[in-house]
Amino acid sequence: MEEEKIEAAREPLLSSNQGRPRKNKYALGCGALASMTSILMGYHVAVISGAQKYMQEDLGVSNTQIEILSGILNLASLFGSFAASYTSDRIGRRATITIASAIFFVGSLVITFATNFVILLVGRFVTGIAVGYALMIAPVYTSEISPTSMRGLLSSLPEVFINSGILLSYVSNLAFSGFSVNISWRLMFGIAAIPPAFLACGILAMPESPRWLVMRGHLGEARRVLVKTSDSPEEADARLQDIKEVVGIPLDCNEDVVIVPRSEKNKENVWKEMFTDQSTPAVKRIIFTVIIVQFFQQASGTEAVVLYTPRVLAKAGLKSDTELLGATILVGLAKLGFILVATFTSDKLGRRLLFLLSAGGMVISYVALGFGLEIIDWTHEENFSWAAVVCILAVVAVVMSFSIGFGPLAWVYSSEILPLRLRGQGASLGTVMNRIMSGVVAVTFISLYEAITVAGSFFLFAGITAIGWVFVYFCLPETKGRSLEDIEMLFE
Repeated sequence: MEEEKIEAAREPLLSSNQGRPRKNKYALGCGALASMTSILMGYHVAVISGAQKYMQEDLGVSNTQIEILSGILNLASLFGSFAASYTSDRIGRRATITIASAIFFVGSLVITFATNFVILLVGRFVTGIAVGYALMIAPVYTSEISPTSMRGLLSSLPEVFINSGILLSYVSNLAFSGFSVNISWRLMFGIAAIPPAFLACGILAMPESPRWLVMRGHLGEARRVLVKTSDSPEEADARLQDIKEVVGIPLDCNEDVVIVPRSEKNKENVWKEMFTDQSTPAVKRIIFTVIIVQFFQQASGTEAVVLYTPRVLAKAGLKSDTELLGATILVGLAKLGFILVATFTSDKLGRRLLFLLSAGGMVISYVALGFGLEIIDWTHEENFSWAAVVCILAVVAVVMSFSIGFGPLAWVYSSEILPLRLRGQGASLGTVMNRIMSGVVAVTFISLYEAITVAGSFFLFAGITAIGWVFVYFCLPETKGRSLEDIEMLFE
Protein backbone atom coordinates (compact mmCIF):
# COMPACT_ATOMS: atom_id res chain seq x y z
CA MET A 1 0.00 0.00 0.00
CA GLU A 2 2.81 2.37 0.91
CA GLU A 3 4.51 1.67 -2.43
CA GLU A 4 1.31 2.68 -4.23
CA LYS A 5 1.26 5.96 -2.31
CA ILE A 6 4.85 6.68 -3.24
CA GLU A 7 4.22 5.96 -6.91
CA ALA A 8 1.11 8.14 -6.81
CA ALA A 9 3.17 10.95 -5.36
CA ARG A 10 5.74 10.56 -8.09
CA GLU A 11 3.19 10.99 -10.87
CA PRO A 12 2.97 14.78 -10.51
CA LEU A 13 6.79 14.83 -10.54
CA LEU A 14 6.92 13.01 -13.86
CA SER A 15 4.22 15.14 -15.41
CA SER A 16 5.85 18.31 -14.16
CA ASN A 17 9.10 17.26 -15.78
CA GLN A 18 7.30 16.82 -19.08
CA GLY A 19 5.65 20.24 -18.72
CA ARG A 20 8.95 21.98 -17.95
CA PRO A 21 8.11 23.60 -14.58
CA ARG A 22 9.53 27.02 -13.89
CA LYS A 23 12.80 27.10 -12.07
CA ASN A 24 12.77 26.92 -8.28
CA LYS A 25 14.59 30.13 -7.34
CA TYR A 26 15.15 29.09 -3.73
CA ALA A 27 16.84 25.84 -4.74
CA LEU A 28 18.86 27.73 -7.35
CA GLY A 29 20.05 30.24 -4.75
CA CYS A 30 21.05 27.48 -2.33
CA GLY A 31 22.94 25.62 -5.04
CA ALA A 32 24.73 28.78 -6.11
CA LEU A 33 25.84 29.58 -2.55
CA ALA A 34 27.04 26.03 -1.96
CA SER A 35 29.02 26.15 -5.19
CA MET A 36 30.84 29.40 -4.35
CA THR A 37 33.71 27.42 -2.82
CA SER A 38 34.23 26.04 -6.31
CA ILE A 39 35.17 29.52 -7.55
CA LEU A 40 38.01 29.53 -5.04
CA MET A 41 39.00 26.03 -6.08
CA GLY A 42 39.15 26.94 -9.77
CA TYR A 43 41.08 30.10 -9.01
CA HIS A 44 43.76 28.33 -6.98
CA VAL A 45 44.10 25.49 -9.48
CA ALA A 46 44.74 27.80 -12.43
CA VAL A 47 46.33 30.96 -11.02
CA ILE A 48 49.74 29.31 -11.00
CA SER A 49 49.47 29.10 -14.80
CA GLY A 50 50.31 32.78 -15.20
CA ALA A 51 52.03 33.30 -11.85
CA GLN A 52 54.74 30.65 -12.29
CA LYS A 53 56.95 32.82 -14.51
CA TYR A 54 57.12 35.58 -11.88
CA MET A 55 57.59 33.08 -9.03
CA GLN A 56 60.57 31.63 -10.89
CA GLU A 57 62.11 35.05 -11.41
CA ASP A 58 61.47 36.20 -7.82
CA LEU A 59 62.29 33.07 -5.78
CA GLY A 60 64.34 31.06 -8.29
CA VAL A 61 61.80 28.24 -8.47
CA SER A 62 62.78 25.57 -11.02
CA ASN A 63 60.59 23.80 -13.60
CA THR A 64 60.60 20.67 -11.44
CA GLN A 65 59.47 22.69 -8.43
CA ILE A 66 56.70 24.27 -10.51
CA GLU A 67 55.50 20.75 -11.37
CA ILE A 68 55.54 19.88 -7.67
CA LEU A 69 53.65 23.04 -6.72
CA SER A 70 51.05 22.27 -9.39
CA GLY A 71 50.69 18.63 -8.35
CA ILE A 72 50.76 19.03 -4.56
CA LEU A 73 47.35 20.68 -4.74
CA ASN A 74 45.87 17.43 -6.02
CA LEU A 75 47.69 15.24 -3.50
CA ALA A 76 46.46 17.40 -0.61
CA SER A 77 42.93 17.35 -2.01
CA LEU A 78 42.83 13.59 -1.34
CA PHE A 79 43.10 14.30 2.38
CA GLY A 80 40.54 17.07 2.04
CA SER A 81 37.99 14.88 0.27
CA PHE A 82 38.20 12.14 2.93
CA ALA A 83 37.97 14.73 5.71
CA ALA A 84 34.95 16.29 3.98
CA SER A 85 33.28 12.89 3.78
CA TYR A 86 33.64 12.55 7.56
CA THR A 87 32.56 16.08 8.50
CA SER A 88 29.65 16.16 6.03
CA ASP A 89 28.12 13.11 7.72
CA ARG A 90 28.99 14.13 11.29
CA ILE A 91 28.33 17.88 11.44
CA GLY A 92 26.43 18.50 8.19
CA ARG A 93 26.91 19.61 4.63
CA ARG A 94 26.59 23.31 5.45
CA ALA A 95 29.24 23.26 8.18
CA THR A 96 31.58 21.42 5.82
CA ILE A 97 31.24 24.21 3.27
CA THR A 98 32.18 26.70 6.01
CA ILE A 99 35.30 24.70 6.86
CA ALA A 100 36.33 24.69 3.18
CA SER A 101 36.06 28.49 3.04
CA ALA A 102 38.20 28.92 6.17
CA ILE A 103 40.95 26.66 4.82
CA PHE A 104 40.99 28.56 1.50
CA PHE A 105 41.50 31.78 3.47
CA VAL A 106 44.48 30.41 5.42
CA GLY A 107 46.12 28.82 2.36
CA SER A 108 45.88 32.05 0.37
CA LEU A 109 47.64 34.05 3.08
CA VAL A 110 50.45 31.50 3.49
CA ILE A 111 51.24 31.57 -0.24
CA THR A 112 51.01 35.36 -0.44
CA PHE A 113 53.68 35.89 2.21
CA ALA A 114 55.93 32.96 1.22
CA THR A 115 59.64 33.72 1.02
CA ASN A 116 60.91 30.39 -0.31
CA PHE A 117 59.84 27.17 -2.03
CA VAL A 118 59.10 25.30 1.22
CA ILE A 119 56.58 27.90 2.43
CA LEU A 120 55.02 27.95 -1.04
CA LEU A 121 54.67 24.18 -0.82
CA VAL A 122 53.00 24.40 2.60
CA GLY A 123 50.57 27.03 1.33
CA ARG A 124 49.68 24.99 -1.74
CA PHE A 125 49.18 21.90 0.43
CA VAL A 126 46.80 23.76 2.75
CA THR A 127 44.91 25.14 -0.24
CA GLY A 128 44.77 21.63 -1.71
CA ILE A 129 42.95 20.38 1.39
CA ALA A 130 40.32 23.06 0.77
CA VAL A 131 40.12 21.95 -2.88
CA GLY A 132 39.32 18.42 -1.71
CA TYR A 133 36.59 19.77 0.56
CA ALA A 134 35.06 21.80 -2.27
CA LEU A 135 35.25 18.95 -4.78
CA MET A 136 33.44 16.57 -2.48
CA ILE A 137 30.82 18.71 -0.74
CA ALA A 138 29.55 21.08 -3.44
CA PRO A 139 28.22 18.35 -5.83
CA VAL A 140 26.75 16.33 -2.94
CA TYR A 141 24.89 19.30 -1.45
CA THR A 142 23.56 20.59 -4.76
CA SER A 143 22.32 17.14 -5.84
CA GLU A 144 20.57 16.66 -2.50
CA ILE A 145 18.91 20.08 -2.51
CA SER A 146 17.79 19.88 -6.17
CA PRO A 147 14.31 19.08 -7.46
CA THR A 148 14.46 16.42 -10.17
CA SER A 149 13.62 18.88 -12.94
CA MET A 150 16.66 21.02 -12.08
CA ARG A 151 19.17 18.42 -10.89
CA GLY A 152 21.31 18.63 -14.03
CA LEU A 153 21.34 22.44 -13.83
CA LEU A 154 22.11 22.68 -10.12
CA SER A 155 24.56 19.78 -10.05
CA SER A 156 26.47 21.51 -12.86
CA LEU A 157 26.86 24.71 -10.84
CA PRO A 158 30.04 23.59 -9.04
CA GLU A 159 31.73 23.04 -12.40
CA VAL A 160 30.39 26.37 -13.70
CA PHE A 161 31.86 28.10 -10.67
CA ILE A 162 35.16 26.21 -10.96
CA ASN A 163 35.53 27.53 -14.48
CA SER A 164 34.48 31.00 -13.38
CA GLY A 165 37.33 30.81 -10.90
CA ILE A 166 39.72 29.64 -13.63
CA LEU A 167 38.69 32.58 -15.83
CA LEU A 168 39.12 35.02 -12.93
CA SER A 169 42.60 33.63 -12.28
CA TYR A 170 43.54 34.27 -15.92
CA VAL A 171 42.20 37.83 -15.65
CA SER A 172 44.17 38.25 -12.42
CA ASN A 173 47.33 36.99 -14.16
CA LEU A 174 46.96 39.66 -16.82
CA ALA A 175 45.84 42.45 -14.46
CA PHE A 176 48.74 42.06 -12.03
CA SER A 177 51.43 41.17 -14.58
CA GLY A 178 52.39 44.84 -14.85
CA PHE A 179 53.56 45.08 -11.23
CA SER A 180 57.10 44.37 -10.13
CA VAL A 181 58.15 40.71 -10.16
CA ASN A 182 58.15 40.29 -6.38
CA ILE A 183 54.68 41.87 -6.03
CA SER A 184 52.74 40.61 -9.07
CA TRP A 185 52.46 36.92 -8.20
CA ARG A 186 51.73 37.70 -4.53
CA LEU A 187 48.78 39.85 -5.55
CA MET A 188 47.54 37.03 -7.82
CA PHE A 189 47.35 34.67 -4.84
CA GLY A 190 46.53 37.19 -2.12
CA ILE A 191 43.33 38.49 -3.67
CA ALA A 192 41.84 35.00 -3.21
CA ALA A 193 41.77 35.55 0.58
CA ILE A 194 38.94 38.09 0.26
CA PRO A 195 35.95 36.02 -1.03
CA PRO A 196 35.92 33.40 1.80
CA ALA A 197 34.94 36.08 4.33
CA PHE A 198 31.84 37.03 2.33
CA LEU A 199 31.03 33.40 1.62
CA ALA A 200 30.94 32.62 5.35
CA CYS A 201 28.15 35.19 5.74
CA GLY A 202 26.20 33.80 2.79
CA ILE A 203 26.29 30.27 4.18
CA LEU A 204 24.18 31.41 7.15
CA ALA A 205 21.23 31.83 4.76
CA MET A 206 21.47 28.27 3.41
CA PRO A 207 19.34 25.40 4.74
CA GLU A 208 20.90 22.09 5.68
CA SER A 209 20.58 19.25 3.17
CA PRO A 210 17.19 17.52 3.61
CA ARG A 211 18.84 14.12 3.23
CA TRP A 212 21.30 14.85 6.04
CA LEU A 213 18.43 16.10 8.22
CA VAL A 214 16.51 12.86 7.69
CA MET A 215 19.64 10.83 8.44
CA ARG A 216 19.76 12.73 11.76
CA GLY A 217 16.06 12.19 12.44
CA HIS A 218 14.93 15.81 11.90
CA LEU A 219 11.94 14.97 9.73
CA GLY A 220 10.01 18.17 10.38
CA GLU A 221 12.89 20.42 9.36
CA ALA A 222 13.67 18.21 6.36
CA ARG A 223 10.02 18.45 5.25
CA ARG A 224 10.14 22.25 5.39
CA VAL A 225 13.32 22.36 3.30
CA LEU A 226 11.88 19.91 0.75
CA VAL A 227 8.72 22.00 0.35
CA LYS A 228 10.87 25.03 -0.49
CA THR A 229 13.18 23.13 -2.87
CA SER A 230 10.61 21.02 -4.77
CA ASP A 231 8.46 21.84 -7.77
CA SER A 232 5.26 20.82 -5.97
CA PRO A 233 4.07 19.61 -2.54
CA GLU A 234 3.56 16.17 -4.08
CA GLU A 235 7.20 16.02 -5.14
CA ALA A 236 8.31 17.11 -1.67
CA ASP A 237 6.29 14.25 -0.14
CA ALA A 238 7.72 11.76 -2.65
CA ARG A 239 11.29 12.88 -1.98
CA LEU A 240 10.78 12.64 1.78
CA GLN A 241 9.29 9.15 1.51
CA ASP A 242 12.19 8.00 -0.68
CA ILE A 243 14.76 9.28 1.80
CA LYS A 244 12.94 7.77 4.78
CA GLU A 245 12.83 4.42 3.03
CA VAL A 246 16.58 4.45 2.35
CA VAL A 247 17.48 5.63 5.86
CA GLY A 248 15.27 2.96 7.42
CA ILE A 249 12.56 5.17 8.96
CA PRO A 250 9.01 3.74 8.73
CA LEU A 251 7.14 5.39 5.86
CA ASP A 252 4.10 6.10 8.04
CA CYS A 253 6.22 7.94 10.63
CA ASN A 254 5.27 11.63 10.63
CA GLU A 255 6.96 12.84 13.83
CA ASP A 256 9.05 16.00 13.63
CA VAL A 257 12.02 14.33 15.36
CA VAL A 258 12.79 10.62 15.50
CA ILE A 259 15.72 8.55 16.70
CA VAL A 260 17.79 7.05 13.90
CA PRO A 261 20.19 4.37 15.18
CA ARG A 262 23.75 5.15 14.12
CA SER A 263 26.92 3.21 14.79
CA GLU A 264 30.38 2.72 13.37
CA LYS A 265 29.18 -0.69 12.27
CA ASN A 266 26.89 1.05 9.79
CA LYS A 267 29.96 2.75 8.26
CA GLU A 268 31.72 -0.58 8.00
CA ASN A 269 28.65 -2.06 6.33
CA VAL A 270 28.77 0.69 3.70
CA TRP A 271 32.34 -0.23 2.74
CA LYS A 272 31.44 -3.94 2.79
CA GLU A 273 28.48 -3.27 0.52
CA MET A 274 30.79 -1.59 -1.99
CA PHE A 275 33.77 -3.94 -1.98
CA THR A 276 32.84 -7.42 -0.73
CA ASP A 277 30.64 -10.27 -1.83
CA GLN A 278 27.79 -8.56 0.02
CA SER A 279 27.60 -5.94 -2.72
CA THR A 280 24.98 -6.37 -5.42
CA PRO A 281 25.86 -6.31 -9.13
CA ALA A 282 24.15 -2.90 -9.36
CA VAL A 283 26.31 -1.41 -6.59
CA LYS A 284 29.48 -2.84 -8.14
CA ARG A 285 28.59 -1.31 -11.50
CA ILE A 286 27.80 2.06 -9.90
CA ILE A 287 31.09 2.25 -7.99
CA PHE A 288 33.03 1.10 -11.07
CA THR A 289 31.27 3.72 -13.20
CA VAL A 290 31.97 6.55 -10.73
CA ILE A 291 35.68 5.69 -10.58
CA ILE A 292 36.12 5.27 -14.35
CA VAL A 293 34.18 8.43 -15.24
CA GLN A 294 36.39 10.43 -12.89
CA PHE A 295 39.49 8.71 -14.31
CA PHE A 296 38.69 9.77 -17.87
CA GLN A 297 37.77 13.31 -16.84
CA GLN A 298 41.37 13.96 -15.80
CA ALA A 299 43.29 11.39 -17.85
CA SER A 300 41.99 13.22 -20.92
CA GLY A 301 44.65 15.85 -20.17
CA THR A 302 42.71 19.06 -19.73
CA GLU A 303 44.60 19.77 -16.51
CA ALA A 304 47.69 20.25 -18.67
CA VAL A 305 45.83 22.77 -20.81
CA VAL A 306 44.57 24.67 -17.74
CA LEU A 307 47.90 24.74 -15.89
CA TYR A 308 50.29 25.20 -18.79
CA THR A 309 48.32 27.16 -21.40
CA PRO A 310 50.97 29.93 -21.66
CA ARG A 311 53.69 27.31 -22.27
CA VAL A 312 51.61 25.56 -24.94
CA LEU A 313 50.77 28.85 -26.67
CA ALA A 314 54.42 29.90 -26.51
CA LYS A 315 55.25 26.72 -28.45
CA ALA A 316 52.61 27.81 -30.98
CA GLY A 317 54.38 31.12 -31.60
CA LEU A 318 53.02 33.67 -29.11
CA LYS A 319 55.84 35.56 -27.44
CA SER A 320 54.93 38.57 -25.27
CA ASP A 321 53.30 38.25 -21.84
CA THR A 322 50.32 40.29 -23.01
CA GLU A 323 49.72 37.99 -25.98
CA LEU A 324 50.11 34.85 -23.90
CA LEU A 325 47.92 35.97 -21.00
CA GLY A 326 45.36 37.54 -23.35
CA ALA A 327 45.03 34.30 -25.30
CA THR A 328 44.73 32.45 -21.99
CA ILE A 329 41.73 34.62 -21.08
CA LEU A 330 40.18 33.65 -24.44
CA VAL A 331 40.61 30.00 -23.44
CA GLY A 332 38.98 30.72 -20.08
CA LEU A 333 36.01 32.47 -21.70
CA ALA A 334 35.47 29.55 -24.07
CA LYS A 335 35.67 27.11 -21.17
CA LEU A 336 33.13 29.00 -19.07
CA GLY A 337 30.78 29.66 -22.01
CA PHE A 338 30.42 26.01 -22.92
CA ILE A 339 30.07 24.97 -19.28
CA LEU A 340 26.97 27.17 -19.27
CA VAL A 341 25.73 25.46 -22.43
CA ALA A 342 26.04 22.07 -20.71
CA THR A 343 24.41 23.41 -17.55
CA PHE A 344 21.28 24.59 -19.33
CA THR A 345 20.95 21.66 -21.75
CA SER A 346 21.84 18.57 -19.71
CA ASP A 347 18.29 18.23 -18.34
CA LYS A 348 16.90 18.46 -21.90
CA LEU A 349 19.44 16.63 -24.05
CA GLY A 350 20.55 14.16 -21.40
CA ARG A 351 23.94 13.32 -19.93
CA ARG A 352 24.88 10.54 -22.32
CA LEU A 353 24.66 12.59 -25.55
CA LEU A 354 26.73 15.43 -24.08
CA PHE A 355 29.36 12.96 -22.83
CA LEU A 356 29.71 11.53 -26.35
CA LEU A 357 29.89 14.96 -28.01
CA SER A 358 32.46 16.07 -25.44
CA ALA A 359 34.83 13.12 -25.84
CA GLY A 360 34.53 13.12 -29.64
CA GLY A 361 35.25 16.85 -29.85
CA MET A 362 38.28 16.53 -27.59
CA VAL A 363 39.78 13.73 -29.70
CA ILE A 364 39.46 15.79 -32.90
CA SER A 365 40.81 18.95 -31.21
CA TYR A 366 43.82 17.17 -29.68
CA VAL A 367 44.73 15.66 -33.05
CA ALA A 368 44.48 19.10 -34.73
CA LEU A 369 46.61 20.65 -31.97
CA GLY A 370 49.21 17.92 -32.27
CA PHE A 371 49.50 18.31 -36.03
CA GLY A 372 49.69 22.11 -35.74
CA LEU A 373 52.57 21.87 -33.26
CA GLU A 374 54.31 19.26 -35.44
CA ILE A 375 54.14 21.57 -38.46
CA ILE A 376 55.66 24.41 -36.44
CA ASP A 377 58.51 22.10 -35.37
CA TRP A 378 59.08 20.80 -38.92
CA THR A 379 59.16 24.27 -40.48
CA HIS A 380 61.06 25.85 -37.54
CA GLU A 381 58.60 28.74 -37.80
CA GLU A 382 59.41 31.25 -35.05
CA ASN A 383 56.91 33.93 -36.01
CA PHE A 384 53.14 33.85 -35.76
CA SER A 385 51.78 31.78 -38.67
CA TRP A 386 48.68 29.95 -39.90
CA ALA A 387 49.83 26.88 -37.97
CA ALA A 388 49.83 28.99 -34.79
CA VAL A 389 46.23 29.99 -35.54
CA VAL A 390 45.33 26.30 -35.86
CA CYS A 391 46.99 25.59 -32.50
CA ILE A 392 45.19 28.41 -30.70
CA LEU A 393 41.82 27.40 -32.15
CA ALA A 394 42.52 23.77 -31.25
CA VAL A 395 43.31 24.71 -27.63
CA VAL A 396 40.04 26.64 -27.46
CA ALA A 397 38.21 23.69 -29.04
CA VAL A 398 39.69 21.29 -26.47
CA VAL A 399 38.36 23.28 -23.53
CA MET A 400 35.02 23.89 -25.28
CA SER A 401 34.55 20.18 -25.89
CA PHE A 402 35.59 19.27 -22.35
CA SER A 403 33.28 21.89 -20.88
CA ILE A 404 30.18 20.74 -22.72
CA GLY A 405 30.32 17.25 -21.25
CA PHE A 406 33.09 15.63 -19.25
CA GLY A 407 33.88 18.77 -17.28
CA PRO A 408 30.55 19.38 -15.51
CA LEU A 409 28.77 16.09 -16.10
CA ALA A 410 31.37 13.78 -14.56
CA TRP A 411 30.44 15.31 -11.20
CA VAL A 412 26.72 15.43 -11.95
CA TYR A 413 26.61 11.82 -13.08
CA SER A 414 28.79 10.52 -10.24
CA SER A 415 26.76 12.22 -7.52
CA GLU A 416 23.34 11.27 -8.88
CA ILE A 417 23.96 7.55 -9.55
CA LEU A 418 25.27 6.88 -6.01
CA PRO A 419 22.54 5.64 -3.61
CA LEU A 420 22.09 7.77 -0.50
CA ARG A 421 23.53 5.10 1.80
CA LEU A 422 26.76 5.07 -0.26
CA ARG A 423 26.92 8.69 -1.35
CA GLY A 424 29.48 10.07 1.08
CA GLN A 425 31.99 7.24 0.68
CA GLY A 426 31.30 6.78 -3.05
CA ALA A 427 31.75 10.48 -3.78
CA SER A 428 35.05 10.41 -1.89
CA LEU A 429 36.29 7.47 -3.98
CA GLY A 430 35.45 9.33 -7.18
CA THR A 431 37.17 12.45 -5.91
CA VAL A 432 40.27 10.45 -4.99
CA MET A 433 40.52 9.02 -8.51
CA ASN A 434 39.94 12.46 -10.01
CA ARG A 435 42.63 14.08 -7.89
CA ILE A 436 45.16 11.28 -8.43
CA MET A 437 44.87 11.55 -12.20
CA SER A 438 44.83 15.35 -12.06
CA GLY A 439 48.02 15.25 -9.99
CA VAL A 440 49.70 12.78 -12.35
CA VAL A 441 48.97 15.02 -15.34
CA ALA A 442 50.05 18.19 -13.50
CA VAL A 443 53.29 16.74 -12.13
CA THR A 444 54.40 14.98 -15.32
CA PHE A 445 53.34 17.26 -18.18
CA ILE A 446 56.56 19.27 -18.49
CA SER A 447 58.64 16.10 -18.24
CA LEU A 448 56.29 14.34 -20.67
CA TYR A 449 56.55 16.93 -23.41
CA GLU A 450 60.31 17.14 -22.96
CA ALA A 451 60.44 13.37 -23.55
CA ILE A 452 57.92 12.93 -26.42
CA THR A 453 57.39 16.57 -27.56
CA VAL A 454 54.33 18.72 -26.88
CA ALA A 455 52.62 17.35 -30.00
CA GLY A 456 53.26 13.78 -28.88
CA SER A 457 51.72 14.56 -25.49
CA PHE A 458 48.49 15.72 -27.08
CA PHE A 459 48.36 12.71 -29.41
CA LEU A 460 48.59 10.58 -26.25
CA PHE A 461 45.71 12.47 -24.66
CA ALA A 462 43.67 12.00 -27.85
CA GLY A 463 44.10 8.22 -27.62
CA ILE A 464 43.07 8.13 -23.94
CA THR A 465 40.01 10.26 -24.63
CA ALA A 466 38.99 8.00 -27.53
CA ILE A 467 38.93 5.07 -25.10
CA GLY A 468 36.75 7.21 -22.83
CA TRP A 469 34.28 7.73 -25.70
CA VAL A 470 33.99 3.95 -26.12
CA PHE A 471 33.37 3.53 -22.39
CA VAL A 472 30.57 6.12 -22.42
CA TYR A 473 28.93 4.56 -25.47
CA PHE A 474 28.79 1.04 -24.06
CA CYS A 475 28.58 1.52 -20.28
CA LEU A 476 26.68 4.70 -19.32
CA PRO A 477 22.86 4.59 -19.10
CA GLU A 478 20.88 7.83 -19.34
CA THR A 479 19.80 9.30 -15.97
CA LYS A 480 17.84 12.35 -17.17
CA GLY A 481 14.49 12.73 -15.42
CA ARG A 482 15.05 9.94 -12.89
CA SER A 483 14.76 10.48 -9.14
CA LEU A 484 17.97 9.87 -7.20
CA GLU A 485 16.47 6.88 -5.43
CA ASP A 486 15.29 5.27 -8.71
CA ILE A 487 18.59 5.52 -10.58
CA GLU A 488 20.05 2.44 -8.90
CA MET A 489 17.59 0.32 -10.89
CA LEU A 490 19.30 1.40 -14.12
CA PHE A 491 22.42 -0.52 -13.09
CA GLU A 492 20.69 -3.76 -12.10
